[in-house]
Amino acid sequence: MTLRIGADVGGTFTDVVLEQATGGYVSTKVLTTHEAPELGILDGIVQIATEANVNLADVEQIIHGTTLATNALIERRGARTALVTTNGFRDVIETRTESRFEQYDLNIVLPQPLISRADRYVINERLNARGEVLIPFDETEARTLIRQLADGGYESVAVGFIHSYRNPDHERRFRDLLRETLPDIACSLSSEVSPQMREFERFNTVCANAYVQPLMASYLIRLRDQLQARGATCPLYLIHSGGGLMSVESAAEFPVRLVESGPAGGAIFAADLAARYGRDRVLSYDMGGTTAKIALIEHFTPQTAKTFEVDRTARFKKGSGMPISIPVIEMIEIGAGGGSIASVDQLGQIRIGPHSAGSEPGPASYGLGGIDATVTDANVQLGRLHPDTFGAKNIDLSPSLAGEAIIASVGRHLGMDADTAAVGISEVVDENMANAARVHAVENGKDLSGYSMIAFGGAGPIHAGRLLDKLGLDELLIPEAAGVGSAVGFLRAPFAYEAIRSFYTSTAGFDVDGANRVLSELEQEAMSFVRQGTDAEVVIERQVSMRYKGQGWEIPVRLDDGTFDEMASELLGSQFTKAYEEFFGRAIDDLTIEAVSWSVRVASVVALPEPVTLRTEGTEFAADHHRTIYDPVTGESGSAGVVHRSALNPGQQVNGPAVIVEEQTTTVLASHHRAVMQSDGALLVYRAAASQEVQA
Repeated sequence: MTLRIGADVGGTFTDVVLEQATGGYVSTKVLTTHEAPELGILDGIVQIATEANVNLADVEQIIHGTTLATNALIERRGARTALVTTNGFRDVIETRTESRFEQYDLNIVLPQPLISRADRYVINERLNARGEVLIPFDETEARTLIRQLADGGYESVAVGFIHSYRNPDHERRFRDLLRETLPDIACSLSSEVSPQMREFERFNTVCANAYVQPLMASYLIRLRDQLQARGATCPLYLIHSGGGLMSVESAAEFPVRLVESGPAGGAIFAADLAARYGRDRVLSYDMGGTTAKIALIEHFTPQTAKTFEVDRTARFKKGSGMPISIPVIEMIEIGAGGGSIASVDQLGQIRIGPHSAGSEPGPASYGLGGIDATVTDANVQLGRLHPDTFGAKNIDLSPSLAGEAIIASVGRHLGMDADTAAVGISEVVDENMANAARVHAVENGKDLSGYSMIAFGGAGPIHAGRLLDKLGLDELLIPEAAGVGSAVGFLRAPFAYEAIRSFYTSTAGFDVDGANRVLSELEQEAMSFVRQGTDAEVVIERQVSMRYKGQGWEIPVRLDDGTFDEMASELLGSQFTKAYEEFFGRAIDDLTIEAVSWSVRVASVVALPEPVTLRTEGTEFAADHHRTIYDPVTGESGSAGVVHRSALNPGQQVNGPAVIVEEQTTTVLASHHRAVMQSDGALLVYRAAASQEVQA
């Protein structure tokens, strides 16, 4: 075991975890410093190093995840960026595709493109779908355009030419010319950022990368330099959206891969725990200060996707956001965190989020200047959080400020007292999260029956029991260090990279040499990224996206090891047919099958966790302290036991109503809940009688 640090920058808190040589953890939460996020990280690292009596020079790895790239895209505060594209394709990122997230809305408002039309430029060049030159690249025109870019004061340039995923020569030549005149300007090529067909998604992805590249590069360099100034000379790694580690240099070049950085750590944390507990169907539930993230874990592996959307303008509706075509751990993320702001709409309904009080000014109960009621304020009003047991350092909760904010934001509009309004806020946010879980499961063709829930994040264990009831699940696990779960997940992530490229061929005339060449090049690309961080043993996974001729979407098909031969067409067709039947119940006969995009993922081997046998019964632990909390089962407030998690030994059981408190989070048990401490420090929560009727 070595000394390692995981640091997760969220919208409200920055979580820092030190993994000690003994295998234990020391952790802390500090308020995120939005103007300079590295300050919060440095503060947290110094705190835990001092607490654990550790010299930063002895730390061997620092692993970081951040929402900085995501926030920059959502808040539109990236670099001044230009898009250079093929003549005739200037408006692709604005006209989008024919898909509409509201099919029958005549007044539909589509998301605004990341780069406005005035900052989009065209050049004469053209390739066909095979990468062959139809119109040669005009260098004279390119040099004239570059002078325009120089006069425009741009900080970054995104280059996306049509069909460049098959032939990147024109994009690379434009970059060479650009650097001759503007050597310091950032430049992103679509053939490197996302070499895939479908120009809307590819152009949008390269625009996003260029938009955040100067911001992220500057931030990462500052963080690395300031860590070194404080004595931390170890490598700094970033966790990317696909759930693997990458170097600072790679992250600075492809910052769009960091868009789901922090949440990916949480999914890895949940997958590791699922393997430890032998649960092959798990709902991962991560609720922090700003958002709640829900992911499905099957066979101890998070589900993944090749594209996802940022900044949806319509909740739960695909197509209403900014598409990013990179490998990502698939999850649904909604504005339902502890800091999410409660309000009343014109119909007299309580609304939660998506806006958050964040860390500046924070929930009203923090006493830092916030005046809007938040989910945290509701939990304070209902007794679930209390000044005596709230673990965040330097924050003294104020129940009076929480009550005043709830009355002002909700109670006065609906004629409710603070307690009733707080119940309304809590129930609405819980139903929002339960609905998100249902939608995510349905979209993935899953039935949540038989799933276990793993809950973590600073606010996750507070609300997890209620979600357990609303979703009809039977088992909830609250792991050790749940309050900083994503940061712990960083320490369990492999060095991994997935390389993707579009290459079209079909079973009617399968290009054996072309497919073998693409897979070999993708493996070399992915391996080069992984070898920047480790020389450990690796596993290689290969996949191809396939479809029937005439279809506009594909399904993934896992490939075996080895190279293709003359039997490849028949073998791939058989594998696709089997996968198609698993997805849709039946295959289609006598149609040509097409292979569209290929991917290779290389990941370092991570040791499997020690298995734990869960105990469902234990010796009752009698609380010696009580306080009044709201119980959703009875619909009333009453006395509940207050138990410090550190006081529980394996095999001891806490009966609800109760709160189990610890430094970074609180687990809330309703009157029908039971919690049993496990040998590894996790809490197993279940209903005392599965048949007991629950209000939902």
